Amino acid sequence: MRIIVADCSAEYSGRLNATLPPARRVLLIKADSSLLIFSELGSYKPLNWMAAPCTLREITPDDAPADSGTDAESEPDVDATTIDPDVATPVRVLRVAAAKSSDILEVKLYRIHSDESFDLGEDPGLIKDGVEDHLQRCLAEQIERIGAGAKLVRREYPTAIGPVDIMATDANGEHVAIEIKRHGGIDGVEQLTRYCELLNRDPLLAPVHGIFAAQTITPQARTLAEDRGFTCLILDYDEMRGVDSDELRLF
Repeated sequence: MRIIVADCSAEYSGRLNATLPPARRVLLIKADSSLLIFSELGSYKPLNWMAAPCTLREITPDDAPADSGTDAESEPDVDATTIDPDVATPVRVLRVAAAKSSDILEVKLYRIHSDESFDLGEDPGLIKDGVEDHLQRCLAEQIERIGAGAKLVRREYPTAIGPVDIMATDANGEHVAIEIKRHGGIDGVEQLTRYCELLNRDPLLAPVHGIFAAQTITPQARTLAEDRGFTCLILDYDEMRGVDSDELRLF
């Protein structure tokens, strides 16, 4: 990872045209040559960027100023916004070209305050907690949450249109198909509907009831689910895995 802090301007051309006037910004250059431009304020998104696959060329103009180093003590007190890109000569130009289109991002650096590279090593990736697989595992281990006397048949119950998250039986021995979502919407209810319609065609399984389980369920999804005869079940992931709530209590 290379991180550059510089007074710079940028021009993006290709499928769209965009311009960043001179200002002090942070440039991130990754090992795949992708380049991202950030400002001090604003959202987490970069102001402009070129994603991989792409190629990066670093150009030093022949008439670049000689005092373009990164020693802060030797820098004149010049506001980057006073730089006229039509007159000033950049000390360096970063030109990034997309591999699959004619898009080009050209960044002109007028004064470089910092230019450092770091070896970040291999990243293990983001590990998410509370995803659907975790909810499915917890509910399978605590299947009585769907009702007393319930028993687990299996997780990822196979069907011709995809696996049902959990298949169980209730206290009466009737089958229950459970669809699990982190945030339950209408699409999840439609998915459960397709599963139940298919499973109820099998005389060895019918009648198959449906349970729509999620950490949150939208009012529209709840209305649709109940209209189709499904039960809605809210899953408290922290409570299911035995984590105490941080809410203030009187007792």
